[in-house]
Parts: sequence; C-alpha cells; structure tokens
Amino acid sequence: MNPGSGLPREWGPYEQLFVRYDEDLKALWYHLAPRSRPCFNLDLLSELREFQQKIKMVNHAHDAGVDAVPIRYTIIASSVPGVFNLGGDLQLFSKLIRNGDRDGLFQYAKSCIDVLFPNSVNFHMPLTTISLVQGDALGGGFEAAISSNVVIAEKSAKFGLPEVLFNLIPGMGAYSFLVRRIGPETAEKIIMSGELLTAQKMHNLGLVDEVVEDGQGEEAVARFIQRHRKRGNAHAAMSRIRKCINPVTYEELIEITKIWVDAALKLTSRDLRMIERLVQAQNRRSGIRKTAAKALEGLG
Repeated sequence: MNPGSGLPREWGPYEQLFVRYDEDLKALWYHLAPRSRPCFNLDLLSELREFQQKIKMVNHAHDAGVDAVPIRYTIIASSVPGVFNLGGDLQLFSKLIRNGDRDGLFQYAKSCIDVLFPNSVNFHMPLTTISLVQGDALGGGFEAAISSNVVIAEKSAKFGLPEVLFNLIPGMGAYSFLVRRIGPETAEKIIMSGELLTAQKMHNLGLVDEVVEDGQGEEAVARFIQRHRKRGNAHAAMSRIRKCINPVTYEELIEITKIWVDAALKLTSRDLRMIERLVQAQNRRSGIRKTAAKALEGLG
C-alpha cells in the first residue's frame, strides 16, 4: 500500500490489463495486454469499463478539488512490443456482418464508445488522460490514442485508419476526435486515405503532442506530468473551456455508430475477404508489427 493515498501500487487481478499506481506522480498507468490478437476484444472492453468505474469510485471518495484526488493522471499504453493496439475485433466484425447481426454490431461499437468517451472527457473529473503510443495504433487503436487529452508517441510509432481499404469508415469516435483538433477537411483526408502516418507526421498535424526517441516514452510521460502539475489549476480550467466551446457528446458518438452499423452491413463478400486477410496477418505470432503494416499496404 502507498502511505499517502492508501491505494495499492498494483491493481487487479485483470486478465488483459496491467495496472500500477505511481504515488509520486499521482498517476495510474494501465497497459493493454489483450489475449490472442492485440485488438479490442469484448472481454478487454469489459475489463476497461470495470477499471474506469474503479477510477471514478476512488476519486469520488476524496474531495473534488484538483489537489485532493489521488488519481490526477491516467496513462494508457501497451504491453505488446511494437503494437499499441490494432483496433476492432475484425474476426468478430466479419462474423456479425455475414450473419446480418445488426444488434451485435451495435452492441460491440457501443462497448467501444462506453470506454473511449469517458477517457475523452477526463471521466468528468479533475484529471488528465494521456496516451503513450510505442507501436502501431490502427483503427480503434488510433481512436483510443487520440481520445486522450495528451498523446506522447515514440518515433517509430505508426498511426492509421485502414477501414476505407475494405470499404468501411471508422465509427467509434475517429471523426469526432479528429475534426475538433484539425478541422473537417484534414480529418476526412486522413479517414478516406487509409494511409499509415508516422509519429512525426501526427505531431505536425497537431494530433500528437510530443515525439520522443524509442524507449524513452515512459520517461517523457513522467517529465510531462512534472511540468503539467506545476500549472495544474490553469490546465484544468483550459480543459473545461475547450469542452464548453466544442464538446464531444455521447449522443453524437452513438448517432455516428448507427451510421457505421448501416455501412458495415452493406459490405460485399470481397470486402469481407479483405477484412479476413487482415485478421490472418494479425494472427501471426512472429513479427506482428511488420505483418500488420504489410497487410494494410496489400489491401490498398
């Protein structure tokens, strides 16, 4: 136990998350550790939702002031070398689409939104959410990364929204998060191109806040927190202002999800075969980062 906050250093047990609390930084690190393919499977989404509820419970048990809550920063990262997250469970998508299961598709997408939306709005608490991207962030992994208030990426990280390559669009927050950062024209260009973007390109676009050398990501997060908390009150106020002016709402994300479901159910057998090719690439145990990128190039 930590003598200051009373919070354990390690949380769990979780099957697909590694969670640790840093008392000095008042930071909660959670590394994604998905079984099989490094994607957002339903069990991982369920664990993430449970984990987020625990964050709220812990902070709400303390005074609401920014200096009083024990968790002032959350950092999402990955335990999979070279991969942040490859996105949605494409094998499940293919099965649901082939079966014409509209409700199944919607419930999966809603489970994603139920995790991404709280992260994007700081869990409605005086804390800052951070993404540490140390590998490929594709599809839903891209969406998860940019849903945080702050994105720090290592130089070799790659970002992409490959859905258009199999005749679909991202439906769990990509457009909503992108358009508020870079405007509709650039957001649509990124979505409709399906291209892989380097960490530096993402930084140039304003989608990544800091790019660091490989292996220096965790140190960079700690340095950011140390700088940020010196002006924590000002940062908290600015965050609230941004959300007043142009907020992302849960209702907006749900409406976009409905459009995504309609589009998914119109995919052809050729489109589904492309999805299944990508699943096969993700299933390869060795060199998963390389094969994921190659698979995307092949779909183009």
